[in-house]
Amino acid sequence: MKTGSPASRLTGDNGIYISSHELQTGGKSLKTRAALLRTSPVGRPYAHTRPLSIETIELDPPGPDELLVKIGAAGLCHSDLSVINGDRPRPVPMVLGHEAAGTVEAVGSNVHDLAAGDRVVMSFMPSCGHCLPCAEGRPALCLPGAEANGKGTLLSGERRLHCQDVPVNHHLGVSGFADYSVVSRQSVVKIEADLPLVEAALFGCAVLTGVGAIVNTCRVRPGESVAVVGLGGVGLAALLGAVAAGAERIVAVDLAEDKLKLALSLGATDTVLAADSDAAEKIRLATRGGVDHAVEAAGSAKAFELAYHITRRGGLTVSAGLAHPSSQISIPAVSLVAEERSMRGSYMGSCVPARDIPRFIALYQRGRLPVDRLLSSTGPLEEINEAFDLLDQGRVIRHVIEF
Repeated sequence: MKTGSPASRLTGDNGIYISSHELQTGGKSLKTRAALLRTSPVGRPYAHTRPLSIETIELDPPGPDELLVKIGAAGLCHSDLSVINGDRPRPVPMVLGHEAAGTVEAVGSNVHDLAAGDRVVMSFMPSCGHCLPCAEGRPALCLPGAEANGKGTLLSGERRLHCQDVPVNHHLGVSGFADYSVVSRQSVVKIEADLPLVEAALFGCAVLTGVGAIVNTCRVRPGESVAVVGLGGVGLAALLGAVAAGAERIVAVDLAEDKLKLALSLGATDTVLAADSDAAEKIRLATRGGVDHAVEAAGSAKAFELAYHITRRGGLTVSAGLAHPSSQISIPAVSLVAEERSMRGSYMGSCVPARDIPRFIALYQRGRLPVDRLLSSTGPLEEINEAFDLLDQGRVIRHVIEF
């Protein structure tokens, strides 16, 4: 077997299937290049402070319910940025990256439905399948999955990453900013081989969260009206979802004029600059009292309040953006009763990844969900700090690292 070729099912001393790469190291660990975050928070500009260092670290073989995946592409997301800037504290050192796609290199002894060579999209919330939320069909709220993500481990509770004998934490069970990653079987969804991995990666977070907020959380029906507040990757994916769902009126709201122009080209019927002092009034007038569904995708309490104020009587306001943990919202309490208003959170688009990723990909391949329009640029792992500056400054929707 040539070095670097796809793995066969090769069994190591511990009964775990290992790849040809691991055979070079005695079946114990694999050397992999990764973007390592050693401390948080780190200040801007990241091209100067360089929070992510490209290092060679050790990656243990997969456990019985895990996979070794060769990463093909990984998108930069504000959820990664929020770990760098300290808005969402996570244990360090950590290999970031949670929106990724790649190719299976090896599988653990309990994994029988995937094999080397299969292409997969990562899901940033592994689901145990047994806790109450999982039993209710809500894997995005999996209790063991949330606990593992908070601790920086895989669903098994293990860490497979090491650097000079120091354990390294996993980011949301994925750690996709690396040439190779070990992940739980419950963190991947198999996809067809004809979808380029750069595009496939977008389905792991931006599309899953944004489109899912529209079709799963809001359950938008043809002819209804939708507003999206915050036009990053998640917000623009939500806009695409609203178009695909048949919404008649789609209002796009953001602080950046260029994003509003992009929103119009993607199917928005109206655009409003969020900085306008009368933004809420403009939207209420244009939509005869407000929209049926308003989705906040900016990760901002102020943005959610705006979304609430542009939702009609009897309508639904959804938050799909992760605000700072200390943020608080202020709304008129009486309106919940007097106007029969509803508010909901939408984590991971209220999705069932194994169900929703394939159907969203099918919509994309039929031309009904042009998520490739969200891809602003690509680049190598070595330029990741500069790319985070672009994301932080709002100059890209999605930048994807190609491996």
